[in-house]
Amino acid sequence: MKKVLLYLVGLVILASQSSCGYNTMVQMDENVSSQWAQVQNSYQRRADLVPNLVNTVKGAANFEKETLTQVIEARSKATSIQLNADQLTPENIQRFQEVQGQLSGSLSRLLATAEAYPDLKANQNFLELQAQLEGTENRISVERQKFNTSVQEYNSYIRSFPRNFFAGWFGFERKGYFQAEAGAQNAPTVQF
Repeated sequence: MKKVLLYLVGLVILASQSSCGYNTMVQMDENVSSQWAQVQNSYQRRADLVPNLVNTVKGAANFEKETLTQVIEARSKATSIQLNADQLTPENIQRFQEVQGQLSGSLSRLLATAEAYPDLKANQNFLELQAQLEGTENRISVERQKFNTSVQEYNSYIRSFPRNFFAGWFGFERKGYFQAEAGAQNAPTVQF
């Protein structure tokens, strides 16, 4: 009986509030989902370009097999982890980020090693793919920033008083952010 009375009091309070923020929470949650889809879209674009890059490099140079194998394996791992917008916990985003970071590292090694091959550097297909990957990395960065902004707005909104009560009642939970990778503050060493 007490529980029913509490629920009724909650419903009366809810009804008396002209704006409990529920609709805004739904809109903001959908915005986070939309931004997450854009992040995944950018990563998918990169994953789709990797096989073309690898095949171009293979065809243009007698290339280090180990580097190509690392890129292929990292791409496979990166495409195996799929997160839905309702799974955006800090732990899941960290795991997603780790495998994407492995692919980024493998691609960096591939592009750095490719510089040692004059025939490859002059290959127009390689240069175009390299430019596409650079553009894709920039897109990923922009989409991650937009995602973090939408998560910040959403988290701030659902944690503000009195909406934090309504958010809890309706099951709106905090979302996780993308974080900088460990050591990202250190500039990479370039040697010739």
